[in-house]
Amino acid sequence: MGSKNKLKRFKENETFANVIQPTREEVVGNFEHKGKWKDFFKNDNPIVLELGCGKGEYTVGLAKRYPNKNFIGIDIKGARFWRGAKTAIEENLPNVAFLRSQIELVDCLFGAQEVSEIWITFPDPQIKYKRTKHRMTNEAFLERYAKILKPDGIMHLKTDSEFMHGYTLGLLHGLGYPVIYANHNVYTNEGAPEEVTSIQTFYENQYLEVGKAITYIQFRPTN
Repeated sequence: MGSKNKLKRFKENETFANVIQPTREEVVGNFEHKGKWKDFFKNDNPIVLELGCGKGEYTVGLAKRYPNKNFIGIDIKGARFWRGAKTAIEENLPNVAFLRSQIELVDCLFGAQEVSEIWITFPDPQIKYKRTKHRMTNEAFLERYAKILKPDGIMHLKTDSEFMHGYTLGLLHGLGYPVIYANHNVYTNEGAPEEVTSIQTFYENQYLEVGKAITYIQFRPTN
């Protein structure tokens, strides 16, 4: 994407009522929406997050399927989620928002037990050992997610990375966290939830074209 297109999207994001772009200082200080997202959406419906949402395919796709839930896509790259934010406005989806922020600040963005579900779709697996701290399912991240999830809250990991799938399963078993469902290839093995196969991201389509298996885990980050 050219720099001119990025700048155009950044400016357009500023006009979207469903896009929130706080500074880091605002987030770590006393973020205005933390614990008060029901006021933003003007209802008490469950809140579902998509972390590292990219173009927001899951945020928008799930919002269409579940109008009685609120969906928030989070990514540090606003030029990417511009597409999802614009689509939500064009299709009049009041239960969609996008938040430009770093994922490691997620427990500064939401209050304790404020979130019902978290989706992580096709994250960078950060395969090198020195990058372990950046893996979105490492123990430190799981602790952050547990703070904001309700006691019965669940997480979803969908990835093309066998490494990420195996790493996460191993970590969950080691920590004694419940794995509700796991599938090593959602398109050849039966039983995956409908939204796992019916919603496909831009990158997922590329992976499928070259024959990569898509994996999925549903779990709770607490015992």
